Amino acid sequence: MIKKIFKIIILYFFIYCHGVSSSENNIYDKIDLFGEVLEKINKEYVDEINQSESMDSAINGLLQSLDPYSAYMSPEIFNEMQTETSGEFGGLGIEVSMESGVVKVISPIDDTPASRAGIKAGDYIVKINNIQVQGKSLSEAVDLMRGPVGSGIELTIRRRGEKKALKFNIIREIIQIKSVKSDLLEENIGYIRLTSFNENSEKQIKKEIRKFEQNKKVKAYILDLRNNPGGLLSQAIKIADFFLNNGEIVSTKSRKKSENRKWFAKEGDLTNGKAIIVLINYGSASASEIVAGALKDHKRAILLGENSYGKGSVQSIIPLKNNGAIRLTVAKYYLPSGKSISEVGVSPDIEINEETDNFRIKTETDNQLNYAIKLLNG
Repeated sequence: MIKKIFKIIILYFFIYCHGVSSSENNIYDKIDLFGEVLEKINKEYVDEINQSESMDSAINGLLQSLDPYSAYMSPEIFNEMQTETSGEFGGLGIEVSMESGVVKVISPIDDTPASRAGIKAGDYIVKINNIQVQGKSLSEAVDLMRGPVGSGIELTIRRRGEKKALKFNIIREIIQIKSVKSDLLEENIGYIRLTSFNENSEKQIKKEIRKFEQNKKVKAYILDLRNNPGGLLSQAIKIADFFLNNGEIVSTKSRKKSENRKWFAKEGDLTNGKAIIVLINYGSASASEIVAGALKDHKRAILLGENSYGKGSVQSIIPLKNNGAIRLTVAKYYLPSGKSISEVGVSPDIEINEETDNFRIKTETDNQLNYAIKLLNG
Protein backbone atom coordinates (compact mmCIF):
# COMPACT_ATOMS: atom_id res chain seq x y z
CA MET A 1 0.00 0.00 0.00
CA ILE A 2 2.82 2.40 0.94
CA LYS A 3 4.55 1.59 -2.33
CA LYS A 4 1.45 2.39 -4.38
CA ILE A 5 0.68 5.65 -2.59
CA PHE A 6 4.28 6.80 -2.87
CA LYS A 7 4.43 5.93 -6.56
CA ILE A 8 1.22 7.89 -7.28
CA ILE A 9 2.54 10.96 -5.44
CA ILE A 10 5.90 10.92 -7.22
CA LEU A 11 4.36 10.29 -10.63
CA TYR A 12 2.00 13.20 -10.14
CA PHE A 13 4.92 15.40 -9.14
CA PHE A 14 6.96 14.59 -12.25
CA ILE A 15 4.03 14.94 -14.63
CA TYR A 16 3.03 18.25 -13.03
CA CYS A 17 6.56 19.64 -13.17
CA HIS A 18 7.86 18.22 -16.42
CA GLY A 19 5.15 16.54 -18.44
CA VAL A 20 5.86 13.17 -20.04
CA SER A 21 8.72 12.76 -22.51
CA SER A 22 10.48 9.74 -23.96
CA SER A 23 13.76 10.79 -22.33
CA GLU A 24 12.15 10.49 -18.89
CA ASN A 25 10.52 7.08 -19.36
CA ASN A 26 13.11 5.29 -17.21
CA ILE A 27 12.34 7.60 -14.27
CA TYR A 28 9.13 5.63 -13.69
CA ASP A 29 11.16 2.43 -13.23
CA LYS A 30 13.34 4.21 -10.66
CA ILE A 31 10.29 5.53 -8.82
CA ASP A 32 8.82 2.03 -8.75
CA LEU A 33 12.13 0.68 -7.41
CA PHE A 34 12.24 3.30 -4.67
CA GLY A 35 8.71 2.42 -3.60
CA GLU A 36 9.63 -1.26 -3.51
CA VAL A 37 12.70 -0.58 -1.34
CA LEU A 38 10.63 1.53 1.05
CA GLU A 39 8.04 -1.22 1.36
CA LYS A 40 10.73 -3.89 1.99
CA ILE A 41 12.29 -1.75 4.72
CA ASN A 42 8.92 -1.23 6.37
CA LYS A 43 8.20 -4.99 6.38
CA GLU A 44 11.61 -6.58 6.90
CA TYR A 45 13.86 -4.14 8.82
CA VAL A 46 14.90 -5.40 12.27
CA ASP A 47 13.35 -2.41 14.09
CA GLU A 48 10.10 -0.61 13.49
CA ILE A 49 10.73 2.59 11.56
CA ASN A 50 9.14 6.04 11.64
CA GLN A 51 7.86 6.35 8.08
CA SER A 52 7.57 10.13 8.26
CA GLU A 53 11.20 10.49 9.36
CA SER A 54 12.27 8.05 6.65
CA MET A 55 10.61 10.19 3.99
CA ASP A 56 12.26 13.34 5.40
CA SER A 57 15.62 11.56 5.20
CA ALA A 58 14.92 10.54 1.59
CA ILE A 59 14.06 14.12 0.64
CA ASN A 60 17.17 15.41 2.40
CA GLY A 61 19.33 12.75 0.75
CA LEU A 62 18.08 13.86 -2.67
CA LEU A 63 18.96 17.49 -1.95
CA GLN A 64 22.37 16.73 -0.45
CA SER A 65 23.25 14.60 -3.46
CA LEU A 66 23.16 17.84 -5.48
CA ASP A 67 25.78 19.74 -3.45
CA PRO A 68 26.83 20.27 0.20
CA TYR A 69 24.68 23.39 0.60
CA SER A 70 21.23 22.20 -0.53
CA ALA A 71 19.14 20.71 2.27
CA TYR A 72 15.64 20.05 3.57
CA MET A 73 14.35 21.91 6.62
CA SER A 74 11.45 20.41 8.53
CA PRO A 75 8.74 22.82 9.75
CA GLU A 76 10.37 22.82 13.20
CA ILE A 77 13.85 23.62 11.91
CA PHE A 78 12.54 26.23 9.45
CA ASN A 79 10.62 27.92 12.26
CA GLU A 80 13.75 27.95 14.47
CA MET A 81 15.74 29.54 11.66
CA GLN A 82 13.17 32.32 11.29
CA THR A 83 12.79 33.00 15.00
CA GLU A 84 15.48 34.86 16.91
CA THR A 85 16.66 33.08 20.06
CA SER A 86 15.79 34.68 23.39
CA GLY A 87 19.17 33.91 24.95
CA GLU A 88 18.04 30.55 26.32
CA PHE A 89 20.20 28.61 23.89
CA GLY A 90 23.82 29.12 22.95
CA GLY A 91 26.18 28.01 20.25
CA LEU A 92 29.82 27.35 19.44
CA GLY A 93 30.45 29.98 16.78
CA ILE A 94 31.18 27.91 13.67
CA GLU A 95 29.86 28.00 10.12
CA VAL A 96 29.43 24.44 8.86
CA SER A 97 28.43 22.45 5.77
CA MET A 98 28.03 18.76 4.96
CA GLU A 99 30.63 16.85 2.96
CA SER A 100 30.64 13.09 2.35
CA GLY A 101 28.18 12.57 5.18
CA VAL A 102 30.34 14.42 7.74
CA VAL A 103 30.01 17.96 9.10
CA LYS A 104 32.79 20.17 7.73
CA VAL A 105 33.82 23.45 9.35
CA ILE A 106 33.73 26.29 6.84
CA SER A 107 35.00 28.78 9.38
CA PRO A 108 35.21 29.41 13.12
CA ILE A 109 33.96 32.90 14.00
CA ASP A 110 36.28 35.30 15.84
CA ASP A 111 36.01 35.55 19.64
CA THR A 112 33.67 32.57 19.98
CA PRO A 113 34.06 29.34 21.98
CA ALA A 114 35.02 27.41 18.83
CA SER A 115 37.80 29.79 17.77
CA ARG A 116 39.21 30.03 21.30
CA ALA A 117 39.23 26.24 21.61
CA GLY A 118 41.28 25.93 18.41
CA ILE A 119 38.71 24.67 15.88
CA LYS A 120 40.01 25.39 12.36
CA ALA A 121 38.53 25.83 8.90
CA GLY A 122 38.48 22.49 7.09
CA ASP A 123 38.10 20.40 10.26
CA TYR A 124 35.69 17.46 10.02
CA ILE A 125 33.36 16.88 12.98
CA VAL A 126 32.97 13.10 13.23
CA LYS A 127 31.42 12.85 16.70
CA ILE A 128 29.31 15.17 18.86
CA ASN A 129 29.30 14.04 22.51
CA ASN A 130 30.33 10.55 21.31
CA ILE A 131 27.40 10.43 18.87
CA GLN A 132 28.51 9.52 15.33
CA VAL A 133 27.73 12.26 12.81
CA GLN A 134 27.95 9.91 9.82
CA GLY A 135 24.45 9.26 8.51
CA LYS A 136 22.86 12.32 10.10
CA SER A 137 21.66 15.35 8.14
CA LEU A 138 23.31 18.73 8.61
CA SER A 139 20.23 20.01 10.45
CA GLU A 140 20.34 17.06 12.86
CA ALA A 141 24.03 17.62 13.54
CA VAL A 142 23.47 21.34 14.16
CA ASP A 143 20.66 20.47 16.59
CA LEU A 144 23.07 18.25 18.53
CA MET A 145 25.51 21.15 18.85
CA ARG A 146 22.85 23.48 20.24
CA GLY A 147 22.20 23.64 23.96
CA PRO A 148 21.77 25.87 27.00
CA VAL A 149 24.29 28.66 27.52
CA GLY A 150 27.03 27.47 29.87
CA SER A 151 26.62 23.78 29.03
CA GLY A 152 29.53 21.77 27.71
CA ILE A 153 29.96 19.77 24.52
CA GLU A 154 32.70 17.47 23.24
CA LEU A 155 33.59 17.50 19.55
CA THR A 156 35.72 14.79 17.97
CA ILE A 157 37.58 16.28 15.02
CA ARG A 158 39.51 14.89 12.07
CA ARG A 159 42.07 17.37 10.74
CA ARG A 160 44.21 17.35 7.64
CA GLY A 161 47.78 16.33 8.49
CA GLU A 162 46.81 14.79 11.85
CA LYS A 163 46.84 10.99 12.13
CA LYS A 164 44.76 10.83 15.31
CA ALA A 165 41.36 12.31 15.99
CA LEU A 166 41.36 15.46 18.13
CA LYS A 167 38.91 16.09 20.96
CA PHE A 168 37.72 19.54 22.02
CA ASN A 169 35.63 20.31 25.10
CA ILE A 170 33.77 23.57 24.53
CA ILE A 171 31.33 25.59 26.65
CA ARG A 172 28.36 27.05 24.74
CA GLU A 173 27.82 30.80 24.73
CA ILE A 174 25.45 33.32 23.19
CA ILE A 175 27.15 34.24 19.94
CA GLN A 176 27.41 37.96 19.33
CA ILE A 177 29.26 38.98 16.20
CA LYS A 178 30.94 42.32 15.65
CA SER A 179 31.64 42.14 11.94
CA VAL A 180 34.25 44.92 11.62
CA LYS A 181 37.37 45.53 13.70
CA SER A 182 40.18 47.96 12.93
CA ASP A 183 43.60 48.97 14.16
CA LEU A 184 46.53 51.19 13.17
CA LEU A 185 49.61 49.03 12.61
CA GLU A 186 53.16 50.36 12.63
CA GLU A 187 51.60 53.86 12.70
CA ASN A 188 51.15 53.80 8.92
CA ILE A 189 49.00 50.78 7.97
CA GLY A 190 45.23 50.77 8.26
CA TYR A 191 44.17 47.28 9.37
CA ILE A 192 40.51 46.29 8.80
CA ARG A 193 39.25 42.86 9.81
CA LEU A 194 35.88 41.75 8.46
CA THR A 195 34.43 38.62 10.12
CA SER A 196 31.11 38.44 8.24
CA PHE A 197 29.05 40.28 5.64
CA ASN A 198 25.97 41.43 7.53
CA GLU A 199 23.57 44.32 6.93
CA ASN A 200 25.82 46.95 8.53
CA SER A 201 29.26 45.79 7.37
CA GLU A 202 29.68 48.29 4.52
CA LYS A 203 28.70 51.23 6.75
CA GLN A 204 31.21 50.17 9.40
CA ILE A 205 34.02 49.68 6.87
CA LYS A 206 33.32 53.02 5.20
CA LYS A 207 33.54 54.69 8.62
CA GLU A 208 36.90 53.04 9.37
CA ILE A 209 38.38 53.91 5.96
CA ARG A 210 37.38 57.57 6.33
CA LYS A 211 38.96 57.64 9.78
CA PHE A 212 42.20 56.21 8.40
CA GLU A 213 42.17 58.61 5.44
CA GLN A 214 42.15 61.54 7.85
CA ASN A 215 45.48 60.29 9.20
CA LYS A 216 48.13 61.51 6.77
CA LYS A 217 50.58 58.85 7.99
CA VAL A 218 48.45 55.99 6.64
CA LYS A 219 50.02 54.82 3.39
CA ALA A 220 48.53 51.33 2.91
CA TYR A 221 45.75 48.95 4.00
CA ILE A 222 45.42 45.36 5.11
CA LEU A 223 41.95 43.88 4.59
CA ASP A 224 41.70 40.72 6.66
CA LEU A 225 39.08 38.26 5.36
CA ARG A 226 40.45 35.14 7.05
CA ASN A 227 37.85 32.86 8.65
CA ASN A 228 35.08 34.99 7.14
CA PRO A 229 32.38 32.53 5.99
CA GLY A 230 30.55 35.15 3.90
CA GLY A 231 27.05 36.58 4.14
CA LEU A 232 25.10 39.05 2.05
CA LEU A 233 25.99 39.39 -1.64
CA SER A 234 24.89 43.04 -1.61
CA GLN A 235 27.47 43.80 1.09
CA ALA A 236 30.25 42.05 -0.81
CA ILE A 237 29.51 44.17 -3.88
CA LYS A 238 29.48 47.45 -1.92
CA ILE A 239 32.68 46.65 -0.02
CA ALA A 240 34.58 45.62 -3.16
CA ASP A 241 33.36 48.86 -4.77
CA PHE A 242 35.08 50.89 -2.00
CA PHE A 243 38.46 49.90 -3.44
CA LEU A 244 37.66 50.08 -7.17
CA ASN A 245 37.05 52.89 -9.64
CA ASN A 246 35.34 50.82 -12.32
CA GLY A 247 34.97 47.35 -13.80
CA GLU A 248 32.95 44.23 -13.10
CA ILE A 249 32.83 42.96 -9.51
CA VAL A 250 30.94 39.69 -9.86
CA SER A 251 28.33 37.93 -11.96
CA THR A 252 25.84 35.16 -11.30
CA LYS A 253 24.73 32.50 -13.76
CA SER A 254 21.66 30.32 -13.41
CA ARG A 255 19.46 28.01 -15.48
CA LYS A 256 17.01 30.91 -15.63
CA LYS A 257 18.30 33.62 -17.96
CA SER A 258 16.35 36.22 -15.97
CA GLU A 259 18.60 35.50 -12.97
CA ASN A 260 21.87 35.98 -14.87
CA ARG A 261 23.26 39.28 -13.58
CA LYS A 262 26.42 41.36 -13.47
CA TRP A 263 27.46 44.01 -10.95
CA PHE A 264 29.93 46.81 -11.69
CA ALA A 265 31.96 49.21 -9.56
CA LYS A 266 31.10 52.90 -9.45
CA GLU A 267 33.72 55.59 -9.76
CA GLY A 268 35.42 56.53 -6.51
CA ASP A 269 38.12 54.59 -4.65
CA LEU A 270 37.76 55.51 -0.97
CA THR A 271 41.42 54.73 -0.31
CA ASN A 272 42.66 56.95 -3.17
CA GLY A 273 44.66 54.15 -4.76
CA LYS A 274 46.75 53.21 -1.72
CA ALA A 275 48.38 49.77 -1.63
CA ILE A 276 46.17 46.96 -0.32
CA ILE A 277 46.97 43.47 0.89
CA VAL A 278 44.02 41.11 1.35
CA LEU A 279 44.55 38.24 3.79
CA ILE A 280 42.64 35.01 2.99
CA ASN A 281 42.68 31.42 4.19
CA TYR A 282 40.66 28.22 3.88
CA GLY A 283 38.01 29.80 6.13
CA SER A 284 37.38 32.63 3.63
CA ALA A 285 34.21 31.68 1.77
CA SER A 286 31.42 32.99 -0.43
CA ALA A 287 31.20 36.82 -0.12
CA SER A 288 34.84 36.91 1.07
CA GLU A 289 35.90 35.17 -2.11
CA ILE A 290 33.92 37.63 -4.22
CA VAL A 291 35.72 40.63 -2.70
CA ALA A 292 39.16 38.99 -2.77
CA GLY A 293 38.67 37.67 -6.31
CA ALA A 294 37.46 40.99 -7.70
CA LEU A 295 40.38 42.94 -6.20
CA LYS A 296 42.83 40.33 -7.48
CA ASP A 297 41.39 40.24 -11.01
CA HIS A 298 41.56 44.04 -11.26
CA LYS A 299 45.13 43.95 -9.87
CA ARG A 300 43.95 46.31 -7.15
CA ALA A 301 45.28 44.23 -4.26
CA ILE A 302 47.81 41.52 -3.44
CA LEU A 303 46.25 38.39 -1.96
CA LEU A 304 48.32 36.77 0.77
CA GLY A 305 47.75 33.61 2.80
CA GLU A 306 46.14 30.34 1.75
CA ASN A 307 43.66 29.21 -0.91
CA SER A 308 40.08 30.13 -0.01
CA TYR A 309 37.24 27.67 0.66
CA GLY A 310 35.50 27.53 -2.72
CA LYS A 311 31.86 28.26 -1.93
CA GLY A 312 30.83 30.07 -5.09
CA SER A 313 27.12 29.40 -5.13
CA VAL A 314 23.88 31.21 -4.33
CA GLN A 315 21.33 29.49 -2.08
CA SER A 316 17.66 30.38 -1.94
CA ILE A 317 15.27 29.40 0.87
CA ILE A 318 12.09 28.06 -0.77
CA PRO A 319 9.09 27.52 1.55
CA LEU A 320 7.03 24.33 1.19
CA LYS A 321 3.33 23.60 1.73
CA ASN A 322 4.06 21.66 4.96
CA ASN A 323 5.54 24.87 6.48
CA GLY A 324 9.03 23.50 6.01
CA ALA A 325 11.47 24.67 3.35
CA ILE A 326 14.36 23.65 1.14
CA ARG A 327 17.65 25.45 0.83
CA LEU A 328 18.48 25.12 -2.86
CA THR A 329 21.46 26.25 -4.93
CA VAL A 330 20.00 28.43 -7.69
CA ALA A 331 23.06 30.13 -9.21
CA LYS A 332 26.86 30.30 -9.18
CA TYR A 333 29.22 33.24 -8.73
CA TYR A 334 31.78 34.15 -11.40
CA LEU A 335 34.72 36.50 -10.98
CA PRO A 336 35.50 39.31 -13.47
CA SER A 337 37.98 36.95 -15.15
CA GLY A 338 35.07 34.58 -15.87
CA LYS A 339 36.36 31.94 -13.44
CA SER A 340 33.98 30.13 -11.12
CA ILE A 341 34.74 30.09 -7.40
CA SER A 342 32.87 26.82 -6.78
CA GLU A 343 35.07 24.05 -5.36
CA VAL A 344 38.17 25.90 -6.58
CA GLY A 345 38.28 29.02 -4.45
CA VAL A 346 40.59 31.99 -4.90
CA SER A 347 44.34 31.42 -4.84
CA PRO A 348 46.68 33.91 -3.11
CA ASP A 349 49.37 35.79 -5.01
CA ILE A 350 51.73 35.02 -2.13
CA GLU A 351 51.15 31.72 -0.35
CA ILE A 352 51.95 31.85 3.35
CA ASN A 353 50.71 28.95 5.47
CA GLU A 354 50.08 29.00 9.21
CA GLU A 355 53.39 28.20 10.91
CA THR A 356 52.23 26.55 14.15
CA ASP A 357 49.26 24.77 15.72
CA ASN A 358 49.07 27.67 18.18
CA PHE A 359 48.35 30.07 15.31
CA ARG A 360 45.76 32.72 16.22
CA ILE A 361 44.71 35.64 14.05
CA LYS A 362 46.24 39.00 15.04
CA THR A 363 48.49 37.68 17.77
CA GLU A 364 52.25 37.13 17.98
CA THR A 365 51.73 33.74 16.27
CA ASP A 366 50.11 35.36 13.19
CA ASN A 367 52.95 34.90 10.69
CA GLN A 368 50.66 35.83 7.76
CA LEU A 369 49.86 39.27 9.18
CA ASN A 370 53.50 39.81 10.16
CA TYR A 371 54.58 39.00 6.59
CA ALA A 372 52.02 41.44 5.17
CA ILE A 373 53.27 44.25 7.43
CA LYS A 374 56.90 43.61 6.42
CA LEU A 375 55.90 43.53 2.75
CA LEU A 376 54.10 46.89 2.93
CA ASN A 377 56.98 48.51 4.79
CA GLY A 378 59.41 46.98 2.29
